[in-house]
Amino acid sequence: MARPRKFEEDRAVEAAMRAFWEAGYEATSTQDLCAATGLGRSSIYNTFASKRDLFRKALRRYMDERNAVLAELMDGDLPAKEKVRTVLWWAVEPEPDDPIGCLVVNSTIELAPRDPEIAELLRRDNDLRLRLMRSAIEAGRARGEIGADKDPSSLARFVVATVSGLRVMGRGGADRAALESVARTALDAF
Repeated sequence: MARPRKFEEDRAVEAAMRAFWEAGYEATSTQDLCAATGLGRSSIYNTFASKRDLFRKALRRYMDERNAVLAELMDGDLPAKEKVRTVLWWAVEPEPDDPIGCLVVNSTIELAPRDPEIAELLRRDNDLRLRLMRSAIEAGRARGEIGADKDPSSLARFVVATVSGLRVMGRGGADRAALESVARTALDAF
């Protein structure tokens, strides 16, 4: 009995997401996608209109998964500084089975300068992460956890930029001690 197409598509998008995350869009060939997904070339093109279509779906999947976890953390009961620390440590100590770096950061560097559609998708994702972070910081400030002189929007942009920088550092081979030192310095801003 054949597997339902939706299952195949979800599994293929997940596998493609990891392949793009590991190597980037340009460096991931159709053959790489076939190997990652277990699908033949014709199945990939019958299921997805193009490599770019598969990439868009993979990028959206990555953003949706990561933003759901971020939203859950930011909506939780931890103090604001502990929420920020958690986010920073996600970059210092990523999941062991995940590729190094961040698919969003990698795609921003690789594709945003020349692909307006992907750039817009990435901009909206960044805006969402900034809103989630700013809201948590504003709540922390209202509870007296963060000084009244601290600007929540500036702090949110700083945290998002620091996490992106940590992801780039990690992809570039920085060791844990270097990543931790940056994260600790960022926490001092609070």
